[in-house]
Amino acid sequence: MGAQLAQMGMGVADTIMAGRYGSADLAGVALGSSILWPSMMLVFGVVQAVTPTVSQLNGARAYAEIGDVIRQGLWMALIGGFIVVTILNNIEPVYHLMRVDPVAVAISVPYLKWCSLGMPALMCFFCLRFLADGTGWTRPALIIAVSALMLKIPLNYVLIYGKFGLPEMGGVGCGVAQAIIMWFQLFLVLMVVTRKRFAHTGWMDKFSWPDWRIIKSLLVIGIPIGLTIFAEMGLFSFTTLLLGQFGAAVVASHNIAMNLNAIFFMPPMALGMAATIRIGFRVGAQEIEDARLTALIAVVTTAAVAIGASILIYCFREDLVSLYTTEPAVLTLSVTLLLFVVFFLFFDASQAVCVGALRGYKDTKIPMWIALFSYWGIGLPTQIIFGFGFIGEPMEVYGFWLGLAAGVGSAAVLLGARLVYVSGNIPLIRRLAREADRQSLPTEPTAAND
Repeated sequence: MGAQLAQMGMGVADTIMAGRYGSADLAGVALGSSILWPSMMLVFGVVQAVTPTVSQLNGARAYAEIGDVIRQGLWMALIGGFIVVTILNNIEPVYHLMRVDPVAVAISVPYLKWCSLGMPALMCFFCLRFLADGTGWTRPALIIAVSALMLKIPLNYVLIYGKFGLPEMGGVGCGVAQAIIMWFQLFLVLMVVTRKRFAHTGWMDKFSWPDWRIIKSLLVIGIPIGLTIFAEMGLFSFTTLLLGQFGAAVVASHNIAMNLNAIFFMPPMALGMAATIRIGFRVGAQEIEDARLTALIAVVTTAAVAIGASILIYCFREDLVSLYTTEPAVLTLSVTLLLFVVFFLFFDASQAVCVGALRGYKDTKIPMWIALFSYWGIGLPTQIIFGFGFIGEPMEVYGFWLGLAAGVGSAAVLLGARLVYVSGNIPLIRRLAREADRQSLPTEPTAAND
């Protein structure tokens, strides 16, 4: 949870510091983030197949197979990183096609190009972090994220305002700082995973060229995870692009509300990630009832955290927004949009922990279809109908946020039902645990696996 909050803190730092520099810079960074995060998280999700795979192998004490998974995961991370680089460097025509405010585009495009320089490093960082996470050692992720945040803030300041003889870059400076931080995180995680603690996995014992058998087994799990994450983040980011035609002030207000929502979403997301690790370990160790208990504890804890966060947002919404901007129009609209966050944070938190628990069971395909249906089959049509006024007067930004709430709510209900079904279905759990392995890993099954 601490690692996720610190990681999110870097996005918050960009938003606050760019917003203090100017609303155009805030809008530019917001538009850039609307492309950066979905693209990045799509590949992040695919690579995240490493976490449940390693945790189940760890629970089954099949340590020798972990090294093969990590080496092939790194190949996936590198390839995925370069795909994101290509996307970020060719996004300008999309902005023009969607008639986004040119003032914001002028900042967003160079911001994304600078961010792209760190993408291969970031994806490799995630893969190696998942090695530590999957074996139950999550403290390094916290230390690395906090260290990166402590470096990110002064870097932003120097590059945004042009200190120490450097050029004044405004919001674009956030992108330069982000690229530096990505390589910094890779350097730190290498210091962690090269320790003797991970020697038993053998991930450094030899060099391996891409092995389709192992990569395929990871893709079977990872592609649905990536598409599930992309379905939600893609809708949120597409909303930012659609709102771009209403001007920089609306985009800035939307981004502030989304940023605050993301901060309070991090603890539930972290609990979902913890559920992935613990449930994967329990399934690998054939402790099915304990896995179900872990899922129950995660869901109940997340519900309590989300309710507390909603109350906090409602009581302090004006104070929270004032941290980001001093412009009256942006402040007023942002405070109003936070009322939507108060309403749907509980549902957003619930779907996050449910999907995290399902990943521990390696159940990723059905959650993917649920996410696609909820966000793009329910959320997007609701946005278009009410935002553009196909029913009644156009609600504009409020209609788009109503669509977000509809998508998140339906996802929470359907994923909750799926978790109840899967956690009590022992034959299905065992089939899911072995399905990817049949794709297959190169070693023979151990007694522990059986």
